[in-house]
Amino acid sequence: MGCYQGLSRLPYRGGQAGLALDPLAKVAANVGRPTLANCGNCHFYGGGGDNVKHGDLSSALLDASRHVDVHMSPEGAGMVCVDCHVGNRHEWPGSRYHGTISDTSRQRPGMRNTDILACNSCHTSAPHEALSVKGSKLNDHIDRVACQTCHIPEFAKGGVATKTWWDWSTAGKLKDGKPYSEVDENGRDIYLTIKGDFRWGEDVVPEYEFWDGIVEYTLLGDKIDPSGIVGINRIGGGPDQPGSLIFPFKRMLGKQAYDEINQYLIQSNVYGPEGDTALWSNYNWDKALSAGMAGSDLPYSGKFGFVETEMWWPTTHMVAPANEALKCSACHARDGRLAKLAGFYLPGRDGFTLTDRIGLWLLAMTLAGVALHAGLRILSRRRDNREG
Repeated sequence: MGCYQGLSRLPYRGGQAGLALDPLAKVAANVGRPTLANCGNCHFYGGGGDNVKHGDLSSALLDASRHVDVHMSPEGAGMVCVDCHVGNRHEWPGSRYHGTISDTSRQRPGMRNTDILACNSCHTSAPHEALSVKGSKLNDHIDRVACQTCHIPEFAKGGVATKTWWDWSTAGKLKDGKPYSEVDENGRDIYLTIKGDFRWGEDVVPEYEFWDGIVEYTLLGDKIDPSGIVGINRIGGGPDQPGSLIFPFKRMLGKQAYDEINQYLIQSNVYGPEGDTALWSNYNWDKALSAGMAGSDLPYSGKFGFVETEMWWPTTHMVAPANEALKCSACHARDGRLAKLAGFYLPGRDGFTLTDRIGLWLLAMTLAGVALHAGLRILSRRRDNREG
């Protein structure tokens, strides 16, 4: 058996003979550095559509403005995914399963450790102007606040919305015996017989939580509490845990099926060309869930319900230009972005009644003293003028 010949000789057709590339050789001849489109072909469209899953990864990045992403914009740094995600034998740094929220590796000047990926892998741990009061104060935040928190004020930018609610419990409804769909004023699906109800959002303000980079997932068979919102995943960290930073997230909400007797989430047979057990063939949840659980090692009671769920997606793309970063007042305010984040003292948001009253009293006394001093100076000057 002969070796594979990537090039074949074309027949003579009135000119000189040429070379033709067969398909595999043509592919090999066009291997090059991955572009945004190469990576985005999968990562932008995960979950069934453009920007459905992550919220910060969409087709808007293919020709982004600086506002959408200052790194990937042709008007900005013009970077592509592999400028940061430097692979080694198809192992890529940067993961939502075990995130690196800060690069603590020792690096030689001008070089980065390509096995680790965080903002300070390139921008250092003191990226702001140290000689200015504001810059030095911002640098003081690095040990408690992730760069993304201030520099990604919104995600789902550039006109591509992200899915924020997915209710499987309503899937299976028919009109005139047939599956149907409904769309909103922007042409986005808000109901599909095969998937249920959806909600979408553009320019979404992230949810903020302390995160240590660890994510734990609810696995098939793990007991749940259906009386509350069930976490498909759980992010580790807290205000008192070393290494935890305030981080922005997309919080995906929805409803999913669970076993009411065994108290765990269950899987369904969504699609299948054979038989009548697939949800997308018969729109029968009982059959679809029975078939789905038959393929697992877990018992299924036959009694199912739907429980509210949540999933946390770290937001780290769609970085805004520096002049669009959050201002201090965005967080240091009673109704600011961190209003719901508990467990720590935040100036401008939190107050102590006694100390606040003492402070206001001292301020009032100071102002009164200044006014009294100014009044005495005016009276003294008038008296001097009369005597002169």
